[in-house]
Parts: sequence; C-alpha cells; structure tokens
Amino acid sequence: MKRTVAIGIQDFEKLRSGNWFYIDKTDFIRRWWNQGDDVTLITRPRRFGKTLNMSMLNCFFSNKYEKRSNLFEGLDVWEDEAIRKEQGSWPVIFLSFAGIKGTTWQSTMYQMKALISELFGRYPELKQSDRLDEEERKKLTAISQDMSDEAAALSIHLLSVLLEKVYGKKVLIFLDEYDTPLQEAYIGGFWDELVAFTRTMFNNTFKTNPSLARAVMTGITRVSKESIFSDLNNLVVVTTTSTQYADCFGFTEEEVFTAMKEQGYGEKEQAGVKLWYDGFTFGGITDIYNPWSVINYLSTGKLDTWWANTSGNGLVGTLLRRGSPELKQQFETLLQGDFIEASFDEQIIFSQLDHDKDAIWSLLLASGYLKILLTPAMQEPYFRIRPVYRMALTNGEVQIMFDDMVRRWFNQEEGLTPFVRSMLRGNVLDMNRYMNRIALRTFSSFDTGNHPGEAEPERFYHGFVLGLMVEQAQGYHLRSNRESGFGRYDVMMEPKNLSDPAVIMEFKVMDADDGETTLEDTASNALKQIEEKRYEAELISRGIPSENILKYGLAFQGKECRILKG
Repeated sequence: MKRTVAIGIQDFEKLRSGNWFYIDKTDFIRRWWNQGDDVTLITRPRRFGKTLNMSMLNCFFSNKYEKRSNLFEGLDVWEDEAIRKEQGSWPVIFLSFAGIKGTTWQSTMYQMKALISELFGRYPELKQSDRLDEEERKKLTAISQDMSDEAAALSIHLLSVLLEKVYGKKVLIFLDEYDTPLQEAYIGGFWDELVAFTRTMFNNTFKTNPSLARAVMTGITRVSKESIFSDLNNLVVVTTTSTQYADCFGFTEEEVFTAMKEQGYGEKEQAGVKLWYDGFTFGGITDIYNPWSVINYLSTGKLDTWWANTSGNGLVGTLLRRGSPELKQQFETLLQGDFIEASFDEQIIFSQLDHDKDAIWSLLLASGYLKILLTPAMQEPYFRIRPVYRMALTNGEVQIMFDDMVRRWFNQEEGLTPFVRSMLRGNVLDMNRYMNRIALRTFSSFDTGNHPGEAEPERFYHGFVLGLMVEQAQGYHLRSNRESGFGRYDVMMEPKNLSDPAVIMEFKVMDADDGETTLEDTASNALKQIEEKRYEAELISRGIPSENILKYGLAFQGKECRILKG
C-alpha cells in the first residue's frame, strides 16, 4: 500500500501516529543498546536523520512513553524480545542545540538558558515529588532564564540527579546537534567563551555525573577533543569513516529503490535519483543516499537541490573563497569531476580552518560535500606516516551547489559573463574594462593574507579560474597549470565544438627585477611566454586551427590589470 510522504517530520511519535511514510531504522536502538558504551558521539551531515533517530530513542526508552509500545510494533526493534523490556522504562533527558544560533556570546547564552528552562518545565513531577529535600527544591527553583552561567553549565547534571532520586533509576541523555552553537561561535568570534562553557557543561553532564546510565550525542562535526572533550575518556566517537551504525543514518540503495517502487517510480527515475543523491560512504558501506533529498523527490517527483538549499553553507563558502591558491587548485580538480588525495584528521580544530587545508577537507567530508573513494585500508600496504584519502564531490546535487556558489562569488551579471563574451570575441578593450571591475570587487574577497600585495593576484587568479570553469562548463574543457609544448600555461579553454574559438591565458604579476616598468611590459612578456613555450601545441594536436586560438597576456599590479592580445 502506498503511504503518504510527509516532509520535515522529525518527531518519531508524530510520524508513526500519522502512519506517514517511514524507512525503518529502529534496529539502531538494539545495536546501540547492546554495544553498552557509556557516551557515544555520532557525526553525520545535516538532514541525515539524526534528529529523527534521537526522537526515536527518546520514544523507545523514556518512561513518558511507557504505554506507547504501539509506536514500535511491526518494526525491526520489536522482533528482539530482550530489548522490548527496556521500552518505556527509563527516565530520559532529551534536548537539542539545533536552535541555538546566537550571533554573540550574550545572545547564545540567552538562548541556552531559555532552552534549559523549557527542558526543566517538561518534568512537573519534580516539583510535586516528596522525595526531594529542601536544598534540592531550592536548586530546582533557581533554574530560570535569569540563572548564572555557572548554574546553566551544571543544570543537566542537576536534572539527572533529581530524576534519579524521583524514579530510583539512572537517566539516559540524548543530546542532538551538540555542535551547532560552536559553529556559530566560530563565525561570530566568541569561540573561546563558548568552548569554556561547553567544556564545563559536558564534563559535569557526561563525565562526573553519577546519575548517568548512558548517553548519545549527535552533530555534524567531531570538534577537537582538546576543545570540549578533554575530560571525557569514556567517549566513543562514531564518524563517517567508522563502521559502527554505518547504515543507520541515510538511506541505502536498496531502501531507496524499494521506496521508489512503492511510490510508483521505475528504473528510469532510479537512475536520476542515483546520479543526484547517491555517493555518500559511511564506514565500508557505499551507495548511501541523502535522505532529505530522497524524501522530497518521493513527494514531488522533481530532481532538485533539496538538501543543498536547506542551508546557506556560509562557513564552507567563506573558507573556500579565502583559501590558499593550492586549495583552489584542488577545488578546480573537484569541480572537473576528478578526485584529490589528501591527509586529514577527522577532529575539526576550528582555529586551524583559516590556514590548514587539511582541516577544511575534514569539515567538507563531515558536512557531506566530499565522499571517500579510497581509504588508507584500501591502499598499498606500505607504511605511511599519515593516511591518505582519495576524495571527490559527493554527487550531482553537491556539484550544482558549488557551481552556484562560485557564480555568486563573481556576481556574474556585473562582470564575469560580459568578460567571457568579450574574450571569445577578441574584444580586448572591453576585456580590460570588465577585468578591472572584477578584480577591484573580488580581490579583497579572495585574500586574507598578511601580505595582500603579494598574495592577492595569485589568490584572485585561482578564484577567477573557478569562475571560468563554472561559467563555461557546457561549452569548454578548462585546464590550468598543465604541460603543453615546452612549458606550462596558466589557463587553457578547449572548445567542445572545434569550430568555436579556443583561448590561452597567461597570468603574470609585474616584477621590476625582470626589467618590467609598466603593466604593458608585463602583459607583453606573458604573450611572449605563450609563443616561446608553444602552449598552442596541445590545441593544434586536437584539430583546432591556429587561427581559432586566441592568446591573451594578463598583467597584474596590486588591484590593477592590463590585458594584451596576441
């Protein structure tokens, strides 16, 4: 029977009570419980079912759902008689930091205290219980929006102690999206303050808490242990490269195709969904699909960037735009559908994101924008000091997202598109006008170095190449820094249609040591290099007539540019 697909339901009780479409992930309950770990942190990209699975854990274990076994009847977990006994039998603390997105330290703490006050309000039985002494009642009454930061940091510990005393049983704690406030703090500039608060809260909640039985945390990133988890030696971390719970978040290909068949879609539609939404790899399991996009497709029948559109991707965009030339070169490779190889530590050290490209790859992988093609275990068995991963963009949806991101960087209506049009027509006068406009506007966006006079042209050049790649992807193969003839060119645009013009561009920064006194001299030297190194050889060998090859020398000094045509 075809079930109705509802969008955005993250409450397990609501989903099951309404008999909405649901792919059964309840075996995660049994597997986690039987594992027996004290505190488990599971990282997955956004919109990958973390909140729904945490709601599922709450509905299964919480004594507030003692009489709601019907929510699980007929699902995988209910086939295990041993685990059935745990349903509805535990005091549970379930909270989410997903909504804490303050832009300042003050607004973040205001939201945090409001969340904690609301959480305590879910347990009216505490105030009514005669098992609490006067001191405990005093502490309970002090929990409010006006409590001190210190009281807020100790609040979950306090709630655990009170619940154990009332129910005579230790508590389970489920914390969803633990790292959302931390990412906002990094962007907003109050990282140190929030880390200090979070470290204290987590130590009291998950380490020195005698009333804790077990806990699960979820998030997108694995924040460096030195930042907030330094005291948690009882923490088990499950990342996207871990084998534990690999198929519990996201949809497997079998689950997707079965769901599509139920909704009346055939093999043709399956191929499109696979191209757009497949590509995630968790542990050793490949062909994991993006659940948010799949659910939206099942509801609408439309292939779209559903997942990419659920976030502004601001942090990722900023890091890539302002990244080093080497980072941009690797990103060029990814946008061309190729792979890169890189070493990285899955722990995200936010303080390193501005200058360590390996930290950026860690963030992109954790966020779901990259997939692993080759793991260290799959490589040749010789010893490596650091493991090397082979990675590529995850799928078609991610490719489109990054294409759109690069287009926005250049705001093409104001410069890049007219520049390319003039370039393909050989109109060097308009090229100079448009390029100086683009350079003036985007130099500052592509450079964050301490010596902008040195770094700006190179950073801008690689960002500009990315813009060309996205702008001309349908009609051209774009290459940069490749061997051709007797040297290396900076940019070559090879037309897919051999009757269209080809383009070679050489970029140079004016250098007085080379005898260059004007930008005209530098641009002329760039053209001379194109000729001397015979950069056109590669294009001619592919059947493009020499008269169809446009050659440009681009010279930079500061934020000024001069272009000459060969």
